[in-house]
Amino acid sequence: MNQSAIDQAAAAGVSPLTATGASVSRPFDLSSSRSRNVSERIIGLLLGACGLVSLLTTVGIISVLFFQTVEFFRSVSVFDFYLGTEWLPNRGSDPLYGVLPLITGTLTISVIAMLISIPMGLLSAIYLSEYAPSRVRSVLKPVLELLAGIPTVVYGFFALTFITPNLLQALVGKDRVGAFNALSAGIAVGIMILPMVASLSEDSMRAVPRSLREGGYAMGATKLEVSTRVVLPAALSGIFASFILAISRAVGETMIIVVAAGSRPADLIPNPLQQLQAMTAYIVQVFSGDVSRGSVRYQSLFAVGSTLFLMTLLLNIVSQRLVARFREEYQ
Repeated sequence: MNQSAIDQAAAAGVSPLTATGASVSRPFDLSSSRSRNVSERIIGLLLGACGLVSLLTTVGIISVLFFQTVEFFRSVSVFDFYLGTEWLPNRGSDPLYGVLPLITGTLTISVIAMLISIPMGLLSAIYLSEYAPSRVRSVLKPVLELLAGIPTVVYGFFALTFITPNLLQALVGKDRVGAFNALSAGIAVGIMILPMVASLSEDSMRAVPRSLREGGYAMGATKLEVSTRVVLPAALSGIFASFILAISRAVGETMIIVVAAGSRPADLIPNPLQQLQAMTAYIVQVFSGDVSRGSVRYQSLFAVGSTLFLMTLLLNIVSQRLVARFREEYQ
């Protein structure tokens, strides 16, 4: 820009730097920076408060379970509770609080549920991840996940009114299958947790890089061999996590067991064709009855709840260990 142009710009009131196209830095706006910092601090405090509320809620739940359980063990021996084989809280002046029958009932239903959900869920995940066309997958996966949105009490009535009379009693015989039984409840729980296994396993398998599949195909492997020997081992951490989460869900299930399984404590070697009682079902039964607050039977609810909490906590710890053991990181 020559000197005459600069003089003309100055006469017109235009900055010479603007006239030449040079960038002009604006002064720093201190007020806007302060307001931004204040808003960020407020947001940080709100998020921290939400996290603190969840933490305090967890601490409160554990504290209530702990103190009430300690009160219960002042009246009942810990060894009698965890090693006793009879659960008779209503037996007059000499009740028996051996929790093993309730644990047996809970584990029986959970095992039946996992025998249903793990094979079907894993096979569904393999199909959705490796075999299903994109259009089929876009329809089938949401339909499968709709099972997770059905209320559990509906599953209980489904087990009581359809699975037991139309499947079990028709195949085995009415004289051998009770109206309330563990097998129908376990089948219903397995159907309920099937979407969890299928969806989480399928997400883990789809996260496996395409290059691993192409390497398997380059070696002459079939689609089944690539699915079972390449993709499946590479996604083991997520698959194991889905299994453990499904087991935890089955252990803590309540309404299906209350409606379909019955209320009689199981033997140490249970008969799945007859009724039994799980820990969650006992809690519901006592709370729905007339139990005086502060009594030993009332406190037994918290002892059973603490046992259930420890079982699910152990399952979560095992899940974290398995995920860390089999985790694969891909670039």
